[in-house]
Amino acid sequence: MTSVQPTGLERTFVEDEIIVSKTDLKGRITYANEVFLRIAGLREFEVIGAPHSLIRHPDMPRCVFNLLWKTIESGKEIFAYVINMAVNGDHYWVFAHVTPSMDAEGRVIGYHSNRRVADRAALDKVIPLYKELVDIENKASNRKEGLLHSEAHLLTLLEKLNVSYDEFIFSL
Repeated sequence: MTSVQPTGLERTFVEDEIIVSKTDLKGRITYANEVFLRIAGLREFEVIGAPHSLIRHPDMPRCVFNLLWKTIESGKEIFAYVINMAVNGDHYWVFAHVTPSMDAEGRVIGYHSNRRVADRAALDKVIPLYKELVDIENKASNRKEGLLHSEAHLLTLLEKLNVSYDEFIFSL
């Protein structure tokens, strides 16, 4: 989907629907429910084995994904607002709950994500923050520097508010 450009049109789904996907340890999709497929505009054979970044929207800050990956790789769950992109460039906002999947010995063997309709009032605060973070990432001389600067900006904001990332998300 890298050649697909955002259309600026938003897709929605019903409040009682849940987008579900599972991935292996490298983020390759191993399961996607019907809601995921419908909203993303994809078919099952197109997503199974594909990287979950298949639906990554360019307006989603890389530093938030970096925080998400660090959290779930450590065996913890995380909640986050995420903007995704459908196959045609339309976008959709979700409130994501991502958890590690464990084997019987407690080892992380993959990841499970449930996404619900995003709260509109929270998005009024999330959208400007994400734009600020993406702008920081894009102004840097390279991707690594951009990620480091945006991550530092986000961590400074959380420190000023004296909250963890999850506390911040649930305060919106």
